[in-house]
Amino acid sequence: QVQLVESGGGLVQPGGSLRLSCAASGSIFSINAMGWYRQAPGKQREWVATITSGGSTNYADSVKGRFTISRENAVNTVYLQMNSLKPEDTAVYICNAVRLPTQYWGQGTQVTVSS
Repeated sequence: QVQLVESGGGLVQPGGSLRLSCAASGSIFSINAMGWYRQAPGKQREWVATITSGGSTNYADSVKGRFTISRENAVNTVYLQMNSLKPEDTAVYICNAVRLPTQYWGQGTQVTVSS
């Protein structure tokens, strides 16, 4: 089992920044990739960004150029730096880990972008 705990969400004004963290614990060996998804009220969960065990990154078009995913292996943590936030970025952000063939999910952290 892999446990994921997110932190760093909150209320921010449009144009502001937040950094989310996802700390992984448990059977974290051989994790293939980690990433972030988000779910807004009344909408389906959508993929935001992924970082592989090799360090490759990918982003949804809606966040490309504004969000950056990174990792710190020494503390088993993945980050999502979010800049130039927009009201449409408001959602619960959920951390994901893939250790094939299984996916693991965190509980999520709320991000609200509002003036």
